[in-house]
Amino acid sequence: MQLHATEIIKAPVVSEKSTHLAAVRNAYTFEVDKKSSKDEIKSAIEKLYNVKVTDVRTVNVAGKPRRTKTGFKNTPEWKKAIVTLHADNKIDLF
Repeated sequence: MQLHATEIIKAPVVSEKSTHLAAVRNAYTFEVDKKSSKDEIKSAIEKLYNVKVTDVRTVNVAGKPRRTKTGFKNTPEWKKAIVTLHADNKIDLF
């Protein structure tokens, strides 16, 4: 089943590291669907933001154990995509 572009790209990741990557390397970080491939991520970013993507790197982020009132639970696992854009393009997220 083919996912829509808005289902593949869930949210931008705004952190110190991601804003630094955006400023220095023109690379933007997004939380993406766990089943999506690099080609699907590339086409979704190009469709949603009208930019040219040159590189896509993905990371499966493991959940971390957190202490709760009743014991320990893990945060959910998620997939992160770092998308590098062509030098002429920019996304105004940050």
